[in-house]
Amino acid sequence: MSPVPISNRQKLVMGNEAVALGAIAAGCDFFAGYPITPATEILEEMGKMLPPRGGVFLQMEDELSAIAAVIGAAWGGASPMTATSGPGFSLMQENLGYASITQTPCVIVDAQRGGPSTGLPTLASQGDVMQARFGSHGDRPTLVITASSVKECYESTVLAFKMARKHRLPVVLLIDAVIAHMREPFELPPTPPPQKASFPEIDSDSPRFGDVPFVPFGHGPVTVVTGLSHQANGLAETQRGLHTEQMMRTTTQNLCNDPEIRRSWVSGYRLEDADIAIAAYGITARAAREAVELLRGDGIRAGLLDLKVLWPFPNQILRETANQVATIVVPELNLGQIVLPLKAAVEGRAEVHSLNLADGTLLTPEDIAEFAAKQMNSTKEVADAQAGF
Repeated sequence: MSPVPISNRQKLVMGNEAVALGAIAAGCDFFAGYPITPATEILEEMGKMLPPRGGVFLQMEDELSAIAAVIGAAWGGASPMTATSGPGFSLMQENLGYASITQTPCVIVDAQRGGPSTGLPTLASQGDVMQARFGSHGDRPTLVITASSVKECYESTVLAFKMARKHRLPVVLLIDAVIAHMREPFELPPTPPPQKASFPEIDSDSPRFGDVPFVPFGHGPVTVVTGLSHQANGLAETQRGLHTEQMMRTTTQNLCNDPEIRRSWVSGYRLEDADIAIAAYGITARAAREAVELLRGDGIRAGLLDLKVLWPFPNQILRETANQVATIVVPELNLGQIVLPLKAAVEGRAEVHSLNLADGTLLTPEDIAEFAAKQMNSTKEVADAQAGF
């Protein structure tokens, strides 16, 4: 393959660098984190960029304190972010739940590596998909965005900040060790000058929580912020969770109906006439795209569903795809995570087959194409047998 030409306005940018640049462009003015492979470059870049812009950078003693600092910074009026990998993300789960019930806007980046525990620090994984959705106890509205290129690392970070503020929740950007460390030519947009966030002043009768804008401390009367189930005014409501349930339902519905999320949910490739679809995300979606070309070269009409927003899950899009194709193949760098809600979404409309690898290596285009062709042939043999051929 010939090298990709780089224009005068382009630079070779690492995925982690793109995340940091996207955060700055989105107005991030506070970062707290702890070094961990393969996310450390995000911390390093934020440490370089934030102080000259008047922002705050803190290297904390661990990941528990990092997300606690992020939550506190948000209530102080900052636009905060932290970044980590699987082991640190596990440590953040309790405060992730706290950020959810207090409707605190913030961004958490998880550059996944092989696990469990300390696992494979320098190798890629997609093993945190379910942790990103269900890691903290209880139900909570969840927005998890992913990326399959350096450019998307930038764009997804910008989107994460925008959605965190708009919907008042912690947003998770889920990348992986390869996307985090790969370099690609990227035309960097101009970096905007620092801007101080503005918030409305509220009176003592205005609701603080629910489907209302986020207003930090210092704007209006005293606000009660608690991890207990609470009413719209912030006062605890521990014997019945009516307001908390309504908040979760409303926020989840708003996420599902948000035009920007709906536009970003899935990127389709060569699906118009496809008989088999490959549903993938992150680094695996890149291999899957090339697998589509390999399959097409062998006369198999394949297409790609590149999942960009993992949670809320794109149920309706997958059902529509399953109505068109006979088979859906789901390659993942884990033992089978996103395939579970995908099977539930398609409701038997198409056969779903899982291709999994969890040893830190990557699935190649050839791996995916060979597996997909095998499943397609198997489906055809069953159909022919049922038809009496």
